[in-house]
Amino acid sequence: MIQSNPFLQNDFYVKWSLLTPDHVEADLTLAIADAQAKVDAIAALVEDESTPLTAENSLLALDRATEELTIAWGKVNHLDSVCNNDALRKGINAMLPKVTEFYARIPLNANLWTVIKRFAATEEAQELSPEHKRLLEETMADFRESGADLPPEQKVRFEELEAKLAQLTQKFSENELDSTNAWDWVIDDKSQLEGIPENALEQVRQNALSKGHGTEENPKYRVTLHAPSWLPIMKFCKVEATRKKVWEALSKIGSEGDYDNTGLIWKILTLRHEKAGLIGKANFGDLVLERRMAKSGQRALDFVEDLFYRTKPFFDKEVSELESYKAEQTGEAGPLHPWDTAYFSEMRQKEHFDFDEEVLRPYFPIDQVINGMFALISDLLGLSISERPAVFIDAQSGEKTPTDAPEDAVEVWHPEVKFYDLKDESGAPMGSFYADWHPRESKRSGAWMDYILTGERDPGKPRTPHLGLITGNLTPSTRDKPALLTHYEVQTIFHEFGHLLHHLCGEVPVKSLNGVNVKWDFVELPSQILENWCWERESLDQFARHHETGEPIPEDVFQRMLATRNYMSATMMMRQLSFGKLDLELHLKYADPSRRPDLAEQDMDAFIRSWLDPYIFPTTLSGPTIVRRFGHLFSSATGYAAGYYSYKWAEVLEADAFSRFKQEGILNGKVGREYRRKILAKGNSDDPSKLFRSFMGREPDAEALMIRSGLVAG
Repeated sequence: MIQSNPFLQNDFYVKWSLLTPDHVEADLTLAIADAQAKVDAIAALVEDESTPLTAENSLLALDRATEELTIAWGKVNHLDSVCNNDALRKGINAMLPKVTEFYARIPLNANLWTVIKRFAATEEAQELSPEHKRLLEETMADFRESGADLPPEQKVRFEELEAKLAQLTQKFSENELDSTNAWDWVIDDKSQLEGIPENALEQVRQNALSKGHGTEENPKYRVTLHAPSWLPIMKFCKVEATRKKVWEALSKIGSEGDYDNTGLIWKILTLRHEKAGLIGKANFGDLVLERRMAKSGQRALDFVEDLFYRTKPFFDKEVSELESYKAEQTGEAGPLHPWDTAYFSEMRQKEHFDFDEEVLRPYFPIDQVINGMFALISDLLGLSISERPAVFIDAQSGEKTPTDAPEDAVEVWHPEVKFYDLKDESGAPMGSFYADWHPRESKRSGAWMDYILTGERDPGKPRTPHLGLITGNLTPSTRDKPALLTHYEVQTIFHEFGHLLHHLCGEVPVKSLNGVNVKWDFVELPSQILENWCWERESLDQFARHHETGEPIPEDVFQRMLATRNYMSATMMMRQLSFGKLDLELHLKYADPSRRPDLAEQDMDAFIRSWLDPYIFPTTLSGPTIVRRFGHLFSSATGYAAGYYSYKWAEVLEADAFSRFKQEGILNGKVGREYRRKILAKGNSDDPSKLFRSFMGREPDAEALMIRSGLVAG
C-alpha cells in the first residue's frame, strides 16, 4: 500500500522520500473514490427506512468520510509549499479540479443534506454532547453556506465557481512564487552594498558563490527577493541607487509578463461575488463573516475604520517627523521616496534612541532561541518538548543525510528540517512536529504553521498524537557564524509556535473542531499573544544569550529596545489597517463588476489608491500596491479573503488577554495552564467569545491594544 500509494499511507511518521510527484494523480484519484463511496453510503440512508438515523451513521460518518483524502491532499499541498517543482505542479493542477469538485459536491448532495436534516430532528440529536452538538450546528451551517438549499441549476453553477476559484488562486500562488524567483542581481562591486550589516553581506556573498558567481578570493554578491536578502538592503544600505533597484524589483512581483496577476485578481473577485450572490448575500464579506466574530463585512470594515480614525493623528505626526528628519539629513524637503522610508526610519531610530537593532542579533542564535522558547513554554504550560534524530532520504539516489543517522531517525523532506515530540505533565505524548526555518528557491515566502494529522481525543477510543509543522524563511547561517536572527524573526518563531501549540494542545473529541479550526478572527490570538514574551526581561533572559559569551542582553540595550517598541507604531498599525481596508473594500464593493470603473488592467493601482491613500505612507512615487502579491487574499479559494482584518481583531483580544499575565506573572504556570485548558485545548468546541470570557472573566477591552501601542496612555 505504501509503495503503490504513498500519499495514502496512514503511518504517523511520513515517508517523505516516497511522496514523489508521479504518485499524486493515482493516489488522489483513489482517495476521492473511497471518500465518495463513503459519502454515497450515508446519502443512501435517505431511502433506507429500516435503518434508524444515528450520530454514528450520519453526522460522525460524514465527519470521517473525507479524512483520508484531506490528509493526502494536505501532504501534496505542503510539498508544493516547501519543495515546489514542475512535476509536482503538473500533478496538483491535474487533480485540483477533481478535488475541488468532490468537496464542492458534498453540501450540494440533496440526499445527503436530507439525511443530516432528518438526523438533526431526532431525539438523539437533541441529547448530543456539547462538542457533538457544536459539530452538528457547524455542519448544517457549512451546508447552507455552501449552497445546500440552492435549486438544481444554481447548484451546478456553484460547483463550477468553486472549481474555477481553485484553479485561479493556484495560478496566482504559482505566479507569485515564480516572479519572486525570476529576479536576482549579482553585484561585483561591494561598495554598492555599503552600510548593510556584515551578517547580511556574508549571506549574499555565500548565495552568489552557491550559484557559481565569484570565488573566495574574488567575491560577488547575489541579491534576491527573499526577505533575508532584500530587507537589510532596504533598511541599511547607504547607496540610494541600490535601494531603488531592489524596491522596483519587489514592486513588480506578480505584475509583469507571464506572471502578471492583475487579470486573475479581477476574475477571482468577480467569481467570489457571484458565489455570495447565489447564497443570498450582498457580498463575499457577508458570506465569509456571517459565522465569524465580526458577523458581517460592514462590521469588520467599521472595526478597521474605527482603528484608522484613532490612529490617523499619530500616523500623520510620524510621517511629518520622518519627512523633517530626512530633510535635515539631505536638505531635501517634502515626501520621501518609497525606497527611502525604511532606511531613514532606521537611521532616525538609531539616532533618536541610540539603538541599532543589529546589536541584538548576536543574542539570537536560532537554535538557542528555539530551545529557550521550548523551555519557557514547557514551564508555562506544563509541557515537555524534545528533539528526535531526523534523516533526509534523497528520492532518486536513496542517499541519506546525515549518513550516520540512527535506524529510528524520523524522515524529513529536507536536510535542514528537524523533528520534535511534545508531551504533557505526565509524560504522555500529545503530538509531534516538523520545523523548517530557512529560505529555498523551491519554498514559498513567509512563515506559516500547518498540520498533517489530528490525533484521537474521543474518550471511547485509544488516544493518538497530533502531527503538525512550522515553517519560515529566516536568516540562515554563514560560513563562520550560526543563524543569527533579528528580533522580528524571533517574534515570527514565537508567533508560528503559538499556532502550532493551538493544534498540539487540542483536546476536542471531534477532530474537525480541534486546534486551529476556529473562527478566523480568533485564530490569531494564540499566535500573537506569544509574541509578547519576546519583549519581557524575565522571559528574554531564558533564550536571548550572546552566541559567543552566553551573556544576556545588557540592561542598557534592553531599555533602549523597549523604548523603540512603539517607534513608528502608528505607521505599523496603519500598514496593517491598509491591508484590511484593501481586502474589505475589494470584497464588499468592488468584487461586483458593475461597481468597478471601466479601467484598463494597468490602472488597478490608481483605482485602489483612490480610496486607500489616507492609509498609505505618502511618498514621491505611487508605486504598485501589494495587491498582486497579496497571497493572503488570492492564493486560495478563501484563505484570508474578507478576513485580513482578523489580525487586528485578534490583536485586540491577545493584548487584553496578555494583560492578565502581566498582572499575575508572565511566567505564572497557574495562569499558563489555565490558558492552555480554556483556550488552546478547546479548539472550536465552543463560541470563541465564550472561551475568551472563560479565561478573562469579562468581555475584551479594545483599549488594551491602543495602550500597548503607545497611542493612548495606560
